[in-house]
Amino acid sequence: MPAYHSTFPVDPNTDRMVGNFALLPLNTKFRGPAYPSNSDYDIIDECLDLFRANSFFKNFEIKSPADRVLIYGILFINDCLAHLKITTSFNEAVKVLTNVALDNFTLPGTPGFPLNNVYQVPVQDHNSMDLLKTYIQQFRQELAMRLLERVYSSTDSKEYPSKFWLAFTRRRFMNKSL
Repeated sequence: MPAYHSTFPVDPNTDRMVGNFALLPLNTKFRGPAYPSNSDYDIIDECLDLFRANSFFKNFEIKSPADRVLIYGILFINDCLAHLKITTSFNEAVKVLTNVALDNFTLPGTPGFPLNNVYQVPVQDHNSMDLLKTYIQQFRQELAMRLLERVYSSTDSKEYPSKFWLAFTRRRFMNKSL
């Protein structure tokens, strides 16, 4: 059974791209360079929907630039879940994941990023790299907050995270982690 791919159509000639990383529209309340999405379903919802299914796969064939955003989102979700414990309350989790989203992170194409062979970004073009960094930071902030809504929504009291989400902390998508 093949992995699930992104359903967002990306045209490299008309859509905003930094290298081969697509800057897709987001429904977000955080400031950043992402355009507002014209539908309720965006790439962050798709990352959250496909995370558990795709985390079982060791190989992932990239079919569109949106798949690269999906890969980054799945790796970031895995990183966020690794910072949560079964005893972490919702308020503590908000603090922890906000710090994880805002921490220094390696950009695709820079040394230290785990999947540099998948991403070709213009490292020498500082304007493009700044745009990519602010987009990814906005993406990470929104993804962390929506992840919290899903992880803590299954319990009645919203006090402890769902064990069904935390079970995926041991899984590594493509045997990589951020």
